[in-house]
Amino acid sequence: MAITSEAVGKKMKIFEAEITQRQINNYAAAANNPNPYYLDDEREEGLIAHPTLAAAITWPLIQNIYDYIDLGYPPEVMFQIVHYSEHLVIHRPLVPGDKISITGEVAAIIPEKRGTHVVFKLPAMDSNNEPVFTEYIGGMLRGVKCLDEGRGGNNIPPEASSFSDLSPLWEVSLPITRLDCYIYESCANVPFPIHTSPAFARSVGLPDIIYYGIGTLARGVNEIINRENGADPSGVKTVSCRFRGMVPPESFIRVQLLKRVIDQSKKELYFRVLNHEEKEAVSSGYLLIN
Repeated sequence: MAITSEAVGKKMKIFEAEITQRQINNYAAAANNPNPYYLDDEREEGLIAHPTLAAAITWPLIQNIYDYIDLGYPPEVMFQIVHYSEHLVIHRPLVPGDKISITGEVAAIIPEKRGTHVVFKLPAMDSNNEPVFTEYIGGMLRGVKCLDEGRGGNNIPPEASSFSDLSPLWEVSLPITRLDCYIYESCANVPFPIHTSPAFARSVGLPDIIYYGIGTLARGVNEIINRENGADPSGVKTVSCRFRGMVPPESFIRVQLLKRVIDQSKKELYFRVLNHEEKEAVSSGYLLIN
């Protein structure tokens, strides 16, 4: 299969969503995080959402992409897609009652060795037309060749430095159970059979289901916020990473903080997450807090 980069710049139909307290609570369960910021509705300041809830909110748009945009590709092309890159710019935390609208676009199509990297830009605005978050979500079209040199590389944020040659400042090992796959799918409301159907996983050449990449990122973000910002997620402004290796159930991950840069107004935290084989499941992890 092959495509061109002509779809760059195409706009999507409007996608709308309303954020509820139940969604915020449920996503905390999906991320295995009992932080009161996400659960305690008696907090004087009120509930706010886990930073990576934004990626779950936009999932129906990505899952049903052909309902929102004509890419000009046959549907089987998108069957080859896997989550490859994530860059969230958070203008303010999501809160219960938010009504958001997204008019997305194809931001970039970039040829790579393993296939073609397609990035969608999804800016979310509230009912006052104020920005809430902007997601740059990238998928790798495995084995799909881009017939030209690609377009849009300047439209997307650069990948953060990996610092993978540095010794970790700290690390923590976390178990990933088989049930975690089902909890993330149901509580985040992001159904995808490669994570919960052994039959489907085997039909695409995997030995078993795998844990969600964004779930792995969420676990990493938990640890960074808890250990580096006193468990306060309210100042998180950017979360980004690349997804690399797979995480099978009944294994573990290791979250490693690799570099910390702090000045008077912000913290820049660089991290990665290794799987049970010591391979990077999440690389170039970056968290900006101010």
